[in-house]
Amino acid sequence: MDLKLHQCFIAVDDHDKALHFYCDVLGLEVRNDVGFEGMRWVTVASPLQPDVEIVLEPPAASPDFSPADRQAMAELLAKGVLRGVIFTTTDCDALYAKVEEAGGEVLQSPTDQPYGVRDCAFRDPAGNVLRFLERPRG
Repeated sequence: MDLKLHQCFIAVDDHDKALHFYCDVLGLEVRNDVGFEGMRWVTVASPLQPDVEIVLEPPAASPDFSPADRQAMAELLAKGVLRGVIFTTTDCDALYAKVEEAGGEVLQSPTDQPYGVRDCAFRDPAGNVLRFLERPRG
């Protein structure tokens, strides 16, 4: 079977703040920006991976969520406990400096991990945890 990841989802509470972070700071590109029934979905992607996209969606975007579910999702997002994504980079320290200079909320400065990567972590403007890892050269 031939499987590839095409899209993953990150909940955001402010698309404009998210776009500034993901595009202006991280360098991703907007692929799609769609409004539907009072909600907005924005798709961003790395120019280096044209076939993998991140959908920035409102928390609890499912029409099947009850008002209580929507409230719970908004509260979880505000706490920063919803899962984010892990990016790879060829220079963890340079990326860290760029995101920190842009005001990103630092969770972990660049660290050599015992499992062989160097990584750092930030929160995006909505509170999602994003990790950036550099694989060893060679």
